Amino acid sequence: MHTTPEVLDLVKSVFQRAVTEGAWRVTEHHRLTRIQFERWFVDRNVSLVIVEACGSAHHWARWLNSRGIEVHRLPAACIRAYVKRNKTDAVDVCALLEAARCADIAPVKVKSIEQQALQGLHRTRSLWMGTRTSRINALRGFCREFGISAAAWLIRTLLFLH
Repeated sequence: MHTTPEVLDLVKSVFQRAVTEGAWRVTEHHRLTRIQFERWFVDRNVSLVIVEACGSAHHWARWLNSRGIEVHRLPAACIRAYVKRNKTDAVDVCALLEAARCADIAPVKVKSIEQQALQGLHRTRSLWMGTRTSRINALRGFCREFGISAAAWLIRTLLFLH
C-alpha cells in the first residue's frame, strides 16, 4: 500500500497544507487557521505528514503522533534548495514535497518535551553567559578609556554577577 503524504508548512497563524496523490503530485492546496488545522485531523484517515523542522514542529509532530500519524520532519537547510521561485507558503509546501522524495535527506527525530526543555535551558544559559561576558568587556573597555585598569573578577564583583 502506497502512503500518500500530506505536506504542511507550519506558519505562525496560518498553516499551508497540500494533499498529494499516489505519484506524489499535489492535487489540492488549503490554507487553514490553527483551529481549522486541529479539526482537520480529527476525522481524517491520514498516515503520513511531512513538515519542515522549524520552531513549532516538535509540538505539532508530538500532537500528530499522539493521533497515530507518522511525521517526517525535514531539515530546513535541505529544503531551501528545492524552492523554485519566490518564497511563499504554497511554494514552500511544494519544496517540502520535492525534498521528501529525495532519499538522501534523513528526517529529524522528534524530541520529547523533556529533551526540548533541557535544550532550551542550555541555550538560555549560553545566551546569559554571552551577554554577561559582553557587559564585562564593555565596562572594562570603558574604564580603560579613563586609564583605569580593572580585572574581570573586580568587574564581576561590582556587577554582582558571580
